[in-house]
Amino acid sequence: MNTTQLLLELSALTGVSGREGPAAQRLKELLTPYGEVKTSPLGSIYATVREPKEGGAHVLLAAHMDEIGLVVTYIEENGFLRVAPVGGVDRRVITASPVTIHTENGPVKGVVTSIPPHLQKGDETDLPRVEDVFVDIGCDGAEAARRVCLGDRATIDAQPRELLGGLVSGKALDNRASCACVLKALELLQGEPLPCGLTVAFTTQEETGGVGAKTVAHLVNPTHAVALDVSFGHTPDAPRHKCGVLEGGPMIGIAPILDYRLSRKLEEIAKGENIPFQLEVMNGSTGTDADSIAGTGRGIQTALISIPERYMHSPIEVLSPRDVDHTAQLLAAFLKEVR
Repeated sequence: MNTTQLLLELSALTGVSGREGPAAQRLKELLTPYGEVKTSPLGSIYATVREPKEGGAHVLLAAHMDEIGLVVTYIEENGFLRVAPVGGVDRRVITASPVTIHTENGPVKGVVTSIPPHLQKGDETDLPRVEDVFVDIGCDGAEAARRVCLGDRATIDAQPRELLGGLVSGKALDNRASCACVLKALELLQGEPLPCGLTVAFTTQEETGGVGAKTVAHLVNPTHAVALDVSFGHTPDAPRHKCGVLEGGPMIGIAPILDYRLSRKLEEIAKGENIPFQLEVMNGSTGTDADSIAGTGRGIQTALISIPERYMHSPIEVLSPRDVDHTAQLLAAFLKEVR
């Protein structure tokens, strides 16, 4: 499958944390050729691609499929909607944005309110909190209550696109890019013998705490795990020492919560296979599904590989399909050596 087209398709899907249905359905279809797909009680989907041998290694690959967004918390009498963030929504990109409310009866279009600069005064020039803005859907309160329910999720409208140089931009590439990476790795491994068992999972609710990954890890009970996510890609206005670079290859995580041996094994394999890579050092937890998985049950040896991405948690996230392909290659090579 073409990586760029896969990224564009997955970016366009809707799947705000706790309501991942549309994204889960499409990913289930894409995962089905590789094994029986099951759904956890919290909505994560997973499939055992290779059954583990008795007493042998069993690897879980986990990539979260949920995205940040908004949730409707109140409907004013005048029809304006109050909302709150789901996950780490950047309030700088909220004001004056077109949005879609995803209701049981179909999408409802709206816009986030914005005070004209001519009418602003004093501290009104400061960025409002997400909880202090409204969504205008163009009708009165009675009609709004018929169309929208409290708890409905909303997303900022964004059209995924290909940029010059082959880069891809869109919403929810955090973390659909990693979902694409897992699928590409499975494609590379088709027909290949593996020395380990393999289960892959597309998890829910990472953006709100990681319970999807934790419960899947409990269900699967692997001996090893690799979590896939995105991390900061450098731009001129960002600190270089805290960022990877686009097209520099996968970012191999090193952190106290991560298994040091697995991190170094991934580095060794990348060097041996001539796969470009970067190291990302963290001094505690990682803020990813890796934390939830590592602490499951008696503990699971866990590694983290991230794809460098610019403008994280915005509707215009940018990354390189070549980094996705290199990450898939590293995963495939790693799985051939786990025993």
